[in-house]
Amino acid sequence: MKSVKFFLASVAVALFVSGSVSADDKVKKATNLKVNTSKSELTWVGKKVTGEHTGKIALKEGTIVMDGAKLTGGKFVADLTTITNTDLTDKEYNGKLIGHLKSDDFFGVEKHPTATFVVTKATPKSTGVYEVTGDLTIKGITKPVTFPVTVKTTATGAEATGKIVVDRSKYDIKYNSKSFFENLGDKMINDDFTIDVKLVASK
Repeated sequence: MKSVKFFLASVAVALFVSGSVSADDKVKKATNLKVNTSKSELTWVGKKVTGEHTGKIALKEGTIVMDGAKLTGGKFVADLTTITNTDLTDKEYNGKLIGHLKSDDFFGVEKHPTATFVVTKATPKSTGVYEVTGDLTIKGITKPVTFPVTVKTTATGAEATGKIVVDRSKYDIKYNSKSFFENLGDKMINDDFTIDVKLVASK
């Protein structure tokens, strides 16, 4: 009887140790990769009835969290004070547009100089492709967004690319929005704008 009890106790200890090792291994696999802000970029496109505008936003900081070759998390912070326009060649018009985008009509960068995206879920769809859901914060307002992301592992880390479609009306950006004003005619600006995200990160 004693030998049976000893055997069962040994099995229990072995299972406990095995479970502990597996948990430790999982912790060790999770790697935080630091985003290289000089090699990464955010490209925005905003459309209106009469055309569209494009530009860039610099990244302030970011991380990509990998479990081996699998994306499990991440975060990036955009510096909205750096927003630029790339389609207007006239210096005066270019400056007016950027000034307007930085004003309270749009991003209000004096009070809200950054925008943040934090991954809450990354669902694998195929090799290197994920459906990513996360919390996007603009002007102090946080809303969930979901978009496809492609991740490529490199010798030094990983690269992630994707396109976020943002509904500005959800972030109190009302200027010439059909969600808040009627009969705008050709002054209407689309509620949705896009941000092409390219993150280059390393260990």
